[in-house]
Order: sequence, then structure tokens, then C-alpha cells
Amino acid sequence: MIDASNEQRGIVPTDEAQRMARELGLDLVEVAPLENPPVCRIMDYGKHKYQQKKRQKERSSHEILLKEIRLRPKTDDNDRRIKLNRAFKFLEGGHKVQFTMLFRGRERSHQDIGRKIFDLMLEDLGEKVKVERPPRMEGSRMIMILSPGKR
Repeated sequence: MIDASNEQRGIVPTDEAQRMARELGLDLVEVAPLENPPVCRIMDYGKHKYQQKKRQKERSSHEILLKEIRLRPKTDDNDRRIKLNRAFKFLEGGHKVQFTMLFRGRERSHQDIGRKIFDLMLEDLGEKVKVERPPRMEGSRMIMILSPGKR
């Protein structure tokens, strides 16, 4: 194996590299400290950190949003079917869906109606969803959260 000279491999003494960076108004940044010899680059360190953060954000850019669908116990069957289709589209998109059943006045004493409606919706959605939080009352609302199941 023929050993290349330091000039051909791009190896520059540290003092000279620092001087070159100062002349250009940039920084000497160590990018691979575990290599032998350690690898450094002349660059704008602030810009380098910014680009690293930007790349990190791009990797984790897919957010799972919580979409809400509101119902009342008196909501008609056809309107419920429309809301169910909307929920199905949200779940297909990878979002979680929160169903909120709003009870007013005397409706609060008929929570069983709301629970039956939620059970029917779960039955219609089938195995496509996973119940993240089963239906339960919070004040005058009954809330159930579903997340996308197996595809």
C-alpha cells in the first residue's frame, strides 16, 4: 500500500487551520472527533448548528394530531354516519380522534344513550381502530379517544 503525503490527504496542522479560519472569518469545527486523525472543517458554526436542528425537525416532522368530533344524544343517524365517515378519514390519515358527546339539561341523566351511540360507532369502525381511552364522563361531556389500529 502506498502512503499518500499529508498534502494529498488534506491534512493541515492545527495552527495553520486556525489561522486560515480566522482569515476567512469562520470557525474551525471538529466534525469527527473519533477519527484518527480527528476531522475538522472551516465553517460558520452558527449556521452548522442551525442546519443540524433543521434536519432533526425534518426527521420528526410527522405529528399525530388529535381531531375532535362532537355529537349530541339527539344527533340523527344520518348525521352520525357523516361524522363517522369524517372520523374514518382522520384515522386513515394517522390522526387520533376524540369523540365528544355533549349532554345538556335532562340529557345528563341519560348517559346510557351516549354510551350506546359510542358502542355503535366502535362496532362500525371495527378492527381499524384501537380504543385509547374508553368512554367516560367529564362534567357534562362524555369523551372517548380512538387511535389508528392495524392497517
